[in-house]
Amino acid sequence: MNQVLATKQKISYGMIFNIIGLLGISAALTVAFYYQLVLSELPCPLCLLQRTGMIMIGFGFLFNLRFGIKSAHYGLALIGCLVTGIIAIRQVFLHILPGDIGYGSALFGIHFYTWALLSSVIAIIAISVMLILKSLEKTTEEKENTPVFGQILIGLFVLLITANLISTVLECGGGQCDDNPTFYQLLGK
Repeated sequence: MNQVLATKQKISYGMIFNIIGLLGISAALTVAFYYQLVLSELPCPLCLLQRTGMIMIGFGFLFNLRFGIKSAHYGLALIGCLVTGIIAIRQVFLHILPGDIGYGSALFGIHFYTWALLSSVIAIIAISVMLILKSLEKTTEEKENTPVFGQILIGLFVLLITANLISTVLECGGGQCDDNPTFYQLLGK
């Protein structure tokens, strides 16, 4: 009985928070793909760049899950937050004029670029808290094993990155993406 309890592993708060962070990023990318594939709303170039920023955030969480929790990984995620936030605020400013209905559909009454801005600000706050908690935890030299759910989530995130790459190449072809895309250039009209 004691051997069974001894082999059970306690998951740190840092690991749990990184799983939640990667789950949130994966959920955001999944919702974006739903709108793209099911509702036929192709992302604009700024939307594609916001997805790239979110992928950077996700890589920070993924690296923490895979290679151990390190401040450098959180730094990568914070850079992704800044990239996403800057691009999103640019798009918000493009559609802030009275009478402008914005670009694309809204989710709960808010456009995706506004969600991206809010998400990046929330992620900056959450990552800052994670860094504070990391400094308060006891440090150990051995790497913590990633729970099974975390490993499945890593696989899902890699699948979403691959799908984003493929859909972007199909949408933009070998050149610049259209400002208001209506079809996949490599697939024709």
